[in-house]
Amino acid sequence: MLSNETLHKIEQLILDNNIVDSHAMELARIEAAKVGKTTIDILIEQKLLKEEDSVKLTAIASHVPYVDLTNQQIPEEVLRLVPRDVAQRYMAVPIGMVDGKLNLAMADPQDLQAIDFISKKTGYYVNPFMASHRQIEKIIGGYVANLGAEVAKELDTAQQQQTTVEGQKVDKETSKKVETIVQDAPITRALNAIFEYAINSKASDIHVEPREHELKIRFRIDGILQEAMTLPKSTEPALISRIKIMSNLKIDEHRIPQDGQAQYKINGREVDLRIAIAPLTYGEQVVIRILDKNDQMISLDTLGFRGQAYRLIKNGMSKPHGMILSTGPTGSGKSTTLYAVIQEIKSVKINIVTLEDPVEYKMDGINQIQVNTAVGLTFASGLRSILRQDPNVIMVGEIRDHETADLAVQAALTGHIVLSTLHTNSASGVLPRLLDMGIEPFLVASTINTVIGQRLVRRVCDKCRQPFQTTPAATQMINQSLGYVLPKSEADRAKIEAWVGYENLPLFNQNAYTLYKGAGCEECTDGYKGRVGIFEVFEMNDAMEHLLVNHATTTQIQEQAMKDGMLTMKQDGLLKALTAVTTIEEVARVASDY
Repeated sequence: MLSNETLHKIEQLILDNNIVDSHAMELARIEAAKVGKTTIDILIEQKLLKEEDSVKLTAIASHVPYVDLTNQQIPEEVLRLVPRDVAQRYMAVPIGMVDGKLNLAMADPQDLQAIDFISKKTGYYVNPFMASHRQIEKIIGGYVANLGAEVAKELDTAQQQQTTVEGQKVDKETSKKVETIVQDAPITRALNAIFEYAINSKASDIHVEPREHELKIRFRIDGILQEAMTLPKSTEPALISRIKIMSNLKIDEHRIPQDGQAQYKINGREVDLRIAIAPLTYGEQVVIRILDKNDQMISLDTLGFRGQAYRLIKNGMSKPHGMILSTGPTGSGKSTTLYAVIQEIKSVKINIVTLEDPVEYKMDGINQIQVNTAVGLTFASGLRSILRQDPNVIMVGEIRDHETADLAVQAALTGHIVLSTLHTNSASGVLPRLLDMGIEPFLVASTINTVIGQRLVRRVCDKCRQPFQTTPAATQMINQSLGYVLPKSEADRAKIEAWVGYENLPLFNQNAYTLYKGAGCEECTDGYKGRVGIFEVFEMNDAMEHLLVNHATTTQIQEQAMKDGMLTMKQDGLLKALTAVTTIEEVARVASDY
């Protein structure tokens, strides 16, 4: 906690370095007094002061040397001096040894208790340095890379202790207890470290994958699987058993798949874990979906909807009844889109009921039901029950079969707004899919308001993105895909940009276009940070109804939607690439032509 004297010094340094002027500083002081924060916090929130710059200024004001950990290569033997749990507790990591003294990067170098504790634990005199909280967390995350070797070492110790106990010829029950104690601790620490690193890395999934001679741990970050660590094969049984115990699954069942759930607390907040276990050739694979309850609910705008796509969804929401359907593969953000729609229409005047598997976001003012097939609560049976609860808006997690589809259509016909998802490759595939489920064409035509197709692409990191000119092949691809989308001249720029919802678009048919890519920095993963949606949206109209009644193909529906002004996912993605949101490689990865 910074003293008032130190805060005043930092404020003066900010003014002396012309980071903000005196007027902005005074406004920040007033706001800080209102909300109970420091002036520094307010300036960072207002993006007038960079977090890293605030740390440098704090170091100067506190007369403590500053260290930038961005490209620090810390030797493994130095990292081992301070255990991970101690580093996490005190937000302090060792960065080197000089003249027999330990250099320690700390978020709060004035924490004398932490310095004294680490000095006694390591046996070295401590030289404190100041570093940002974010950079220290990243170094702590790196401890996971060495975790496999640490666990192997502890397991060897556990086996030696077990041998010693057995050598004393104690009874079998006592031996089993000792074995449980000595093996349980390192596995628990390993699993906790895996969870914490995955959550801090914003991973959506953890994959525990048995191999013939080892155990691989991979994280899915921004939609891409990345190898996190390798554990010895000997750790597999205990690690899988620990996961089964925490999710209330049968630890002695290895032949059939099992699904469960658990909670994990980190930094005072609770995270939901959805666990799926399946038997493989070399053991049992575990996939853990991470659902952070504290994630902020996002809007249609922040999801990436623009122009006509955004207007069509708003129009579909404004109607008194009908269906809004979102489609795409697993993990494409369909449920998040529906939550954003609910966020827009939520009101104390209407009753919104959801039926989900699982409930991914907890929302105030919404009645959410968790599907439970074990007791007969399916999407179909749950939907029947919901219709007796006087709802205005119904969200069905997924339409999987004829019964659910039929009930959803009937609900839309009887004055309800129905939100749901399907699994098809494109928005135009939704209508034929409903016909395949046995829904009559005239019912589909009279109930559907809006159809959304979507994928997720990784965002280019704002901190390290760099412009470059497209190759001839990329230029040709952009010209072919965006021939009627980009403005031909400045005269039609306003009309085009109003339609697509993107500003400062380049003119069509250039010899090269300016795109952006991330160089890679402390903030990002491979030049990317976060994800954004690319979309295609159409609404039901007379022309579409005519096609539907005549059992039109997906291609015919796609062509009609494009005549009505729909941008395809690929086109939307390329526009995002041209406006520095993503890259054409990401667009090609998830939205190649169907």
